[in-house]
Amino acid sequence: MRILSCSLAGGLMIWLAACGGGGGGSSSTPSSGNTVAVSPAAASSATASSGTTVSQPPPSLLPAANTASNAIPVLVSSAVSGTRNFPMVDVTVCTPGTDATANCATIPRVVLDTGSSGLRIFASALPTSTLSTLPKQSLPPTGNTLAECAVFASGYAWGTVRQVDVLLSGEVAQNVPIQVMGDATLAATAPADCQMNIAYSAALILGANGILGVSVNPRDCGTACANGNVAGFYYSCGAAGCTTTSLAVSQQVGNPVQFFPVDNNGVLVELPPVAAGGALSASGTLIFGIDTQPNNTLAGQSATILPTNGYGEFNATYLGVTFPSSASFDTGSPSMYLQNTAVPVNSAGFYAPTNTLAQSVTLSGLNSASTTINFNIANASDLLASANYAFNDIAYSIPNLFDLGMPFFFGRHVYFGLANSVSQGGGAGPYVAFLSD
Repeated sequence: MRILSCSLAGGLMIWLAACGGGGGGSSSTPSSGNTVAVSPAAASSATASSGTTVSQPPPSLLPAANTASNAIPVLVSSAVSGTRNFPMVDVTVCTPGTDATANCATIPRVVLDTGSSGLRIFASALPTSTLSTLPKQSLPPTGNTLAECAVFASGYAWGTVRQVDVLLSGEVAQNVPIQVMGDATLAATAPADCQMNIAYSAALILGANGILGVSVNPRDCGTACANGNVAGFYYSCGAAGCTTTSLAVSQQVGNPVQFFPVDNNGVLVELPPVAAGGALSASGTLIFGIDTQPNNTLAGQSATILPTNGYGEFNATYLGVTFPSSASFDTGSPSMYLQNTAVPVNSAGFYAPTNTLAQSVTLSGLNSASTTINFNIANASDLLASANYAFNDIAYSIPNLFDLGMPFFFGRHVYFGLANSVSQGGGAGPYVAFLSD
């Protein structure tokens, strides 16, 4: 995962996205590795801008009702977050193994993140009556506490791994491993190879009570952590401190959707269109399952389907530069993240063209299927000076990747097919798919 925080005109921008995969852009050969620079680009003095100065009409699909048993509301609004373009949901957690009926607590203001996997809740957001019934995982034969580090670009989250039942509308996931961030029962401090900049130890710092990661990756680490000790993931913590440890895939923090008895092969995110300049708020729907209910049909929809790598990433070509396996659709990214050196950048790193620019990018899946997406880049200084909280045309300058972020989702229906799962319309996961009209 990565987090990037910037402040501009009173608008805090926080960036969540899955780590792994993704290299830099290349106009000839793919790059390798998964190191991504996250420093804001220097303010540009350029007066030229690429693209035309005529904005393009946005996608226009409306979200389905969020009242079905496999659906929950998604809200972007100042009423639930101080962060622009931050989609929030409510999540109910209960004592594990009770079919989500005992000691339940509904946690509001949890970020919906299609770029990461797993449920992460701050201990401070959990009532004692619930937290005390969630067993911590320990490691045989020592009995040491299992801890997890979630590393971000500008900080890290440290906490225990506990078992819970998760209730989302009418869907129940039993015995789900989650990370409890800032858990005071974990006496050990985070090891040096976990600590990166700020400690995300409180909801106030993140701007949310937790993260609901519903990416295409079923687990947050997978076979790499099962086969060996990987720094920055799981740790065995005892009296002598904490050391990296391997962990069976079944014990790792993972996407709760896979634990549902049905509707467990992916999710569908639907958000309403917003006008140029943004909207005060936006109310949408998170739907569980793909081709399992009338409200999540993909088969026969003429959707664009892009097979991805295990992190939900695909290829993007923008301004003649190809970014192999480093593009994504990510609700945890409040802005688009891309590089266009011809467009002026303000002091905080956001694009600020004089006029809204019409742009396009070509996306291709790992099966070479491709499509062209049109989008707009507006003046972020003007956008964030407004009272609006939902934007489809805000972009941030960053090299070596192409992340369409939350702006892509407004007016679209976007599907995320879980790896090791199958749907009639999408075939075998992992894949992403979308409808624009």
